[in-house]
Amino acid sequence: MKPNTGCLENGGLMSFAKSKQSSLAGTSPTQPPSVFLEGMSFAKIGLILADSLNSDESLDLENTLWTNCVIASGQALGVVIYTGPETRSVMNNSAPRSKVGLLDIEVNTITKLLFVAVMALALIMMALKGFGGPWYRYLFRFILLFSYIIPISLRVNLELGKSFYSWAIGKDPNMTGTAVRCTTIPEELGRISYLLSDKTGTLTQNSMVLKRLHLGTVSYAADSFEELSSTLKSTYLGSDTSTSNKTKFRRSENTRIRDAVQALALCHNVTPVYESNENSETDSGSIASEAEADQHLQADKQVVSYQASSPDEVALVQWTHEVGLALSRRDLSSMQLRGPDGRLYNYNILQIFPFTSETKRMGVIMKDLQTGEIVFYLKGADVVMSPIVQYTDWLDEEVGNMARDGLRTLVVARKLLTEEQYVDFEVSECKGIF
Repeated sequence: MKPNTGCLENGGLMSFAKSKQSSLAGTSPTQPPSVFLEGMSFAKIGLILADSLNSDESLDLENTLWTNCVIASGQALGVVIYTGPETRSVMNNSAPRSKVGLLDIEVNTITKLLFVAVMALALIMMALKGFGGPWYRYLFRFILLFSYIIPISLRVNLELGKSFYSWAIGKDPNMTGTAVRCTTIPEELGRISYLLSDKTGTLTQNSMVLKRLHLGTVSYAADSFEELSSTLKSTYLGSDTSTSNKTKFRRSENTRIRDAVQALALCHNVTPVYESNENSETDSGSIASEAEADQHLQADKQVVSYQASSPDEVALVQWTHEVGLALSRRDLSSMQLRGPDGRLYNYNILQIFPFTSETKRMGVIMKDLQTGEIVFYLKGADVVMSPIVQYTDWLDEEVGNMARDGLRTLVVARKLLTEEQYVDFEVSECKGIF
């Protein structure tokens, strides 16, 4: 699910309902059901507790849990709206259309032409014989005689051939796992000249894997990720986290690797979920202490899985976990990473800028509690990020090379902020809201 948030008083309301064992009642004036999510708004919902304590809460899309979403942490107290035939999935369903192949259309056209030819020949023969006597009998006789021009058996042979082709495709050893969903149009595969794809879940099945990482001066592929992991480990073991790195000189390759992996491990909306060997799910709520977090990271007791609305973000966080920088815990205001050296690194989430279809990018402002640095991380599509980031002569070229190799590309950037810059931004944001 997306990182949606509850109402302002939701936590207190839930605890009150549990402590008093109260029943909730209220009204929820909403818009009529619609298949379009854009522009949807919810009016204030009035909640009435058993002891006549009234409360009004304003709801919007950020407080919405959609059907089949996963609550990665915590609990939810909600009001159910748009059920049954009013759900968006049901309203989007339309009656299935009958699929007719181009070959069937051509055969039908030829059959119609042959029928016209049969009628024409029958009329010609009647004209030559004459229309005297019971002429209609002779007309039907001629139609029956010439009806053999229409190859009725061809239709039967075509259906048998299509069934055989579908069976052969499903049993082809070179295409294991192929399931033929439609047995009436297998011949259409022979008419395909071009296969166009936008590299989305249709072909990838939403199974994303990080294949290449380019840092400008060096590129790492799948066969060199072990080298990157060892370099990252040596960087963490030899770095002093008590002092911040604010040098203006060109950073070393080790530092660039550390910053790149940190950016991928921090700039996301992923939540870790722990599951013990007894299949008991553990809450991944707020960060209480390093000892508690370290207890959750024992590989022999618990297995971590990542939940997010985007498979891209899950793939990136999973990759950082594999190279040594693992996401340990996360809540709405903090995040914790476990480094290759086994230490826990805590960060405060100051601001989150979620991904939208208009901006095509996602950002987060983090404060490193070890160094006190405030860092702005931003990632997005190359066409959006290229005008924003500092100019480099290799960015467009490398993005083009990866795209030609059939890879989905993502540009990630970071910027150090001073306390004054962040305070100015926070003040300007508050002015924009109020």
